[in-house]
Amino acid sequence: MQQRITPEVALDVLDVGSGRPLLLVHGFGGAKEDFADHLDRLAIDRRVIAPDLRGHGQSAKPTEPSAYSLDTMADDLFALADGLGLVAFDLLGHSMGGMLARRMALAAPGRVTSLVLMDTCPGPLPGYDESTAALGAEIARNAGLGEIKRIMDALAVDDDGPAARLLATRPGYREYCDHKFDQLSAVMWATMFLELVAQPDETERLAAIAAPTLFMVVESDTSFVEPATVMAQAIPGAELVGIPDAGHAPQFENPDAWWSALAAFLDAAAPVNN
Repeated sequence: MQQRITPEVALDVLDVGSGRPLLLVHGFGGAKEDFADHLDRLAIDRRVIAPDLRGHGQSAKPTEPSAYSLDTMADDLFALADGLGLVAFDLLGHSMGGMLARRMALAAPGRVTSLVLMDTCPGPLPGYDESTAALGAEIARNAGLGEIKRIMDALAVDDDGPAARLLATRPGYREYCDHKFDQLSAVMWATMFLELVAQPDETERLAAIAAPTLFMVVESDTSFVEPATVMAQAIPGAELVGIPDAGHAPQFENPDAWWSALAAFLDAAAPVNN
């Protein structure tokens, strides 16, 4: 369904089940369907909401760079919750979605009843510097995302790791990933890549988060292991779970371990009233 956020922007949203609400937020270049494999189980006793962020999937794609920022996307999610009548909700964010979830938990602590952060960081995106981001943004603006994808494919390590195995063995998965990328706004990609690399570090603010919090980090996703550990130590009572044998998308690459960690946390931290 489409949910209007502003007069100019509507988000495409999966909204299934009923009960205690859980908002699922995908990462940079992702889509709401990144959680589709698990919606039925999550929705047995919860209302599960998964939107395409602006510039992604079937959601609106403004053409001005000023329409894109982490704060704007976080505001979109609050507006989505308001439009759906959600006073408070459990919140899961993956990668960039985790950065949005972190902002939301700090901005409106009374609304976030539990928090799950997957493979994310408290500040600048690890592994990149501002000059690399500026070059990527210039290529995206001038040559388009097709050229970005060509470069990314050329730089990809040809191995037999979990992500590569999934691409090779799951029917339709490569096509799904290509389709997600094809749907992205080049303006969004360029603008957000620059911000992801340049954003300030908010580690010192994290102690203000009082909601039960789970960090899930892929053990081999080395760029995010240290940031996840630092963040978990900064939030009182936060739990940190390592996910083995996965890449950057453990809900796809090791779904059993991902589900086990998430379900145990939600049941303990945010039980559903039956």
